Amino acid sequence: MAGRPTRLQVPRITRRRKGEGDVYATGSRMVPEETPVAFSYNGSTHAVMMASPADMEDFAIGFSLSEGIIARLEEISDIAIEEHGEGIDIQLRLAGAAGQELTDRRRRMAGPVGCGLCGIESIEQALKPVASVGATRLQLTPGDLAQAVRLLSPLQPLHNETGAVHAAGFYIPGQGIVAAREDVGRHNALDKLAGALCRTGISGASGAVVITSRVSIEMVQKAAIIGASVLIAVSAPTALAVRTAQAAGMTLVALVRGDEFDVFTRPERIPVAANAVTIAADDAAASGKSNPDPASPTLVQSPTVRLVQYG
Repeated sequence: MAGRPTRLQVPRITRRRKGEGDVYATGSRMVPEETPVAFSYNGSTHAVMMASPADMEDFAIGFSLSEGIIARLEEISDIAIEEHGEGIDIQLRLAGAAGQELTDRRRRMAGPVGCGLCGIESIEQALKPVASVGATRLQLTPGDLAQAVRLLSPLQPLHNETGAVHAAGFYIPGQGIVAAREDVGRHNALDKLAGALCRTGISGASGAVVITSRVSIEMVQKAAIIGASVLIAVSAPTALAVRTAQAAGMTLVALVRGDEFDVFTRPERIPVAANAVTIAADDAAASGKSNPDPASPTLVQSPTVRLVQYG
């Protein structure tokens, strides 16, 4: 992987407002690189993802875990990262039953692969139940939630230069962010984090996953595979993500802005929030509305615990 850049300076023309007129200027801007990455298992290509060309070994392991190709690191006997012109081919050798199971899975595959839900065979597989993380006893304070997001920011050098990539980090109370990965794809960043945690032997039950993106079902599924019982995000979740997190026993915290945040599921892991007033539910009950926009069936009012701190 030496020599393949993750960012590139490109020329640009800018238009800016100055007083009552416009000012045009030439210059340059740093933008992230985006590279096709193929995952090949036992000599056969399984999927191709567009990704940032960094942390490829972490990506290989995390993707394999997320897709259910392996359940533990020992099921990969070898990883070879090969450069091929404009792209990268990650060759993985599977050990034991994992290789045969993947062969059987390929025979059943009915459609193409794509970002986030790669290699799926059916709608049922896309919506398959996630492993329960409900038994995890981790508890966080409101200060932990704010600190987790704050500490992730300086660990995003590619985003800080380009403003165009996502990050995923792992926060352990008392230790801070112990691992962080970036990528142009939010799913990829979380896969890379999963691989990094697996390679270093950090238990997902020991902390919380922190992401800089919105929360879709895939992000909940991947966090559950890591074993994390808390998922912290700076943006909002989808309704399906909320339902999936609830079913998995996962605490989903989103819309973290400074000391403000929304808890959508399992607030007992944040004791202060668990005892707070459920503002959103009370507002909905007082107004007599179960949906913020009754004309739109795609909007779902989800009860949340919203904690706003002042001073």
